[in-house]
Amino acid sequence: MNQEYGQEDGPGGLEDEAEATRRDAGDAESSRASRGWWDRNADEYQSEHGAFLGDDRFVWGPEGLDEAEAGLLGPAASLKGRAVLEIGAGAAQCSRWLAAQGARPVALDLSHRQLQHALRIGGDVPLVEADAGALPFRDGSFDLACSAYGAVPFVADPVRVFREVRRVLRPGGRWVFSVTHPIRWAFPDEPGPEGLSVAASYFDRTPYVEQDERGRAVYVEHHRTIGDRVRDVVAGGFRLVDLVEPEWPAWNGQEWGGWSPLRGNLIPGTAIFVCERADD
Repeated sequence: MNQEYGQEDGPGGLEDEAEATRRDAGDAESSRASRGWWDRNADEYQSEHGAFLGDDRFVWGPEGLDEAEAGLLGPAASLKGRAVLEIGAGAAQCSRWLAAQGARPVALDLSHRQLQHALRIGGDVPLVEADAGALPFRDGSFDLACSAYGAVPFVADPVRVFREVRRVLRPGGRWVFSVTHPIRWAFPDEPGPEGLSVAASYFDRTPYVEQDERGRAVYVEHHRTIGDRVRDVVAGGFRLVDLVEPEWPAWNGQEWGGWSPLRGNLIPGTAIFVCERADD
């Protein structure tokens, strides 16, 4: 799974000496902050969550929904020989699972340190360090694209990313991505009872920013409502096929940042958008 849902304090994972605020943050600032944050925090993230993620497992979010059972990219048997781009791949766990099904994945991430963890784990998956808003591939290079909490929540202009994904997909290609469920932005990011009371407006799209003493962003996360996400999908050149809101399973007793069995049994924590390239 892509590595970008390890929020520990508020929507973002507050670092030492960083100030949390809500303010505008554009594409360049958001990208720079994300690269730096994941380069600094990749080691701790992989150490803390690596056992849950596994080395070759495709998990869509903290609930533990597994692609092996969900089949959002299609039946596992249909993946053989398909070219798949994983965006925000982190240590490439999802891509290894895809390769085990006979697919031909490419794992892309903004963070050099995350990709070093992919090298540490090993495997034959090609790794690419690049920004999701400027994919370094030719038009029509892939049959499928996927992202488990990668890139989409952290970019100021998701439509730009979607149009890039559409460009590198072949006609009819499927694009599936998961993000923090938008309703969560109205609640404190706490796993206990304090995280069950609305504390902010769901309709406030002001980005969550952690900044240093000079006011430079070190972490940025962007909020979109469900309706915004649907409109972005369409503006990016896709049809929305399904919207999956995983329920919290009885077997999962872990807490991960603001995700917990308590909250997961009452409000959704993840939204998965299943899209197909719209062709004229």
